[in-house]
Amino acid sequence: MTGNAELVVARPTGPKTPAKGLIARLLLRRGTIVVFCVLFAVACITLLPFYWMFSSSLRTMENMFSLPIQWIPDPVNWMSYVIAWQAQDFTRYFFNSGVVAIAITLGNLLLCSLAGYSLTKFHYRGRGLMFVLILSTMMLPLEVTMVPLFLIIKQLDWANTYQGLIVPFLVDGFGVFLMRQYMLSIPKDLIDSARIDGASELRIFWMIVLPLCKPALVALAVFTFREAWDMYIWPLIIITKDSLRTLPLGISLFMSSYGTSWDQLMAIAVLGTLPMILLFFFLQRAFIQGIAATGLKE
Repeated sequence: MTGNAELVVARPTGPKTPAKGLIARLLLRRGTIVVFCVLFAVACITLLPFYWMFSSSLRTMENMFSLPIQWIPDPVNWMSYVIAWQAQDFTRYFFNSGVVAIAITLGNLLLCSLAGYSLTKFHYRGRGLMFVLILSTMMLPLEVTMVPLFLIIKQLDWANTYQGLIVPFLVDGFGVFLMRQYMLSIPKDLIDSARIDGASELRIFWMIVLPLCKPALVALAVFTFREAWDMYIWPLIIITKDSLRTLPLGISLFMSSYGTSWDQLMAIAVLGTLPMILLFFFLQRAFIQGIAATGLKE
């Protein structure tokens, strides 16, 4: 044995003792239970206003503000839905809101996708400045641009028309930002290969880029549809005809200084939330994927 030899003492290795493994599993299970309890409490707090709205729609006017609060209506009054639906032309109001929301959503999906494709896959002077200007529009609320926008609509004679409700909102800065951030994750080599094969830019966008952007498109569709479905201020400004009223304007007709039918108001509000609930229910997986995937790259 040489003098430079080192004595290496190996520590015994082996599986963890049963006690340590049991403790680890108990701590993991306890942490899971705590997280579940916190999330359950947050969900209950979030859903409480919706339950209150639904519960109020089933009460009678005599029990609407009774104390103690009736969390479970007694008796249950389903007739408030029938009376509320017949009180105004809500079939027309739902139709108008559906037309406006669907048209604005489709316009944003197309135009914001085209803008995002241009900002990520083309190189031209002023591209960064243009993106900054688009982002700056997100800082301006509707109240700031409402007057000039109304003057433009008036000059075009679009008051009391569908195009007056739809055209000003066909593209949004947030939609451009969302699609641009997601398209950064699409490999440029894939698009270059399609160009080498002779595919046109429109075909590349339609056949390659859009199918890869499905999660982001779903997320944008949910956000845009919700904003268009709940839009109140702008229709209130430019719509005076009853045949063009949207659902939020129809709901406001129940509010009166002479007395408000709260049970009917809550019944229509419940029906007005159903489209958004169904939309998110069927698209929730792709919606969550789109939100998680955007913003990963700068």
